[in-house]
Amino acid sequence: MSDPNTETTGTPDTGPDRARGIDDLLEQVRAGYTRVGPQAGHEAARAGEALLVDIRYAALRERDGLIPGAVVVERNELEWRLDPTGSHRLPEATGHDLRVVVVCNEGYASSLAAESLHRLGLRRATDLVGGFQAWRAAGLPVEPPRG
Repeated sequence: MSDPNTETTGTPDTGPDRARGIDDLLEQVRAGYTRVGPQAGHEAARAGEALLVDIRYAALRERDGLIPGAVVVERNELEWRLDPTGSHRLPEATGHDLRVVVVCNEGYASSLAAESLHRLGLRRATDLVGGFQAWRAAGLPVEPPRG
């Protein structure tokens, strides 16, 4: 009989806390939703069907520019700003049915951010394949850096 005061999480190789690399984690996370490419993200935002959220840090935005119309939210504030029930939400965070397309620099951190938004109930959250760099490479609009 096990001690009810002892926490059990499985062994490091078999349980929910098993060690795995970031590539495995990204594959698991991305299996939970459909990602969008730059052109599809652009069209959805332009049609008012999605909110583009740029989570790149300031140095990258200052170096590379901005996606016109994207809302800039630092990654460490994302959940607070997009939780439609939260007191610190953005005006754009209108409900759990909001389609959010998270944009990072290359499409890695945005996958983890989208998964976190799913846990908040934003089931239509997704991310941009290839991130800002793919957006720019596709020739889509970019506001040049200020300065």
